[in-house]
Amino acid sequence: MPRFNIQHITTYHYQGLVRDSANQIILYPLKDKYQEVLNHEITISGDPLVDVHKDYYGNEVGNFTYSKPHSELIINSVLSITTSSKPLPVDDMFAEMQWQELARLQYQVPYIDYLKQEYFDGLTELQEIVQNERHSNVTPYQCALDCCKYVYENFSYIQGVTSVESTLDEVWQLKAGVCQDFAHILLVMLRLMNIPARYVSGYVCPNRNGMRGEGATHAWAEVFIPNYGWLGLDPTNNCIANETHVRLAVGRSFSDCSPVKGVYKGPIDHVLKVAVSVGYEDGTTNNAPLEEVIEAKPASSFSRNSYMRHMELIQQQQQQQ
Repeated sequence: MPRFNIQHITTYHYQGLVRDSANQIILYPLKDKYQEVLNHEITISGDPLVDVHKDYYGNEVGNFTYSKPHSELIINSVLSITTSSKPLPVDDMFAEMQWQELARLQYQVPYIDYLKQEYFDGLTELQEIVQNERHSNVTPYQCALDCCKYVYENFSYIQGVTSVESTLDEVWQLKAGVCQDFAHILLVMLRLMNIPARYVSGYVCPNRNGMRGEGATHAWAEVFIPNYGWLGLDPTNNCIANETHVRLAVGRSFSDCSPVKGVYKGPIDHVLKVAVSVGYEDGTTNNAPLEEVIEAKPASSFSRNSYMRHMELIQQQQQQQ
């Protein structure tokens, strides 16, 4: 049962004084028999009151407002957690029966949300690839593993070529990106097969074995397997996400799981920086340096219009590795 000590620091630097910084944080790890939170503390500049609730997907979500004028906002999450290995699917049920079971889930809550797929220009091409990957005598579990392998082998892992604003079209044309992009492509493939699939944000915490995204914020997918439940698949590393992956949140896509996002009133320029460090059982620490992520222009009002949503996406840019 590995234990990890994780520190996740988000820092906003503003060009001048800003106020009424309203933020949403999803930095609270999911709790179940495979993840036990030993200790978790979140400190925020100005010590604002954080209102915590559970959203539609079962994630703990915090909301706070820092009203006083400030030129910097720091959100520091310090987490101590143990993880346990989840048994893998036995996969001894006839493939046809499993596909029939999935077909019955198409119009059931909550699976409907995890089966919807928005159109993008590469969808037709990807549908043809998916059809070649799926065979009637192959179980959903095996198809999911094949899709995970396809993304790993056909997309290049290159940091900096995409951002949180990158569309599926851009990722598909580039055939490159980071963990967030790999997860989104895998979600498309699984949903095209009518397999419910959801996005997962969190951390990957292996013991220095060279996995991509080690000691940083990370993203992968979970697929629903009949007679089993949700199984994590990490296409960035072509592996099953298990005790080395710490889960923060699940949703349809990154927009449902962003660790930090918000709006504020004040000067238009800001710089967002993110750093994650993972402490291992032997006492050593894998540190990710605090790196400049993005400069952005905020919305000046709090109305939920399309411009506001666009700016929220810009402001939630995170270092995904």
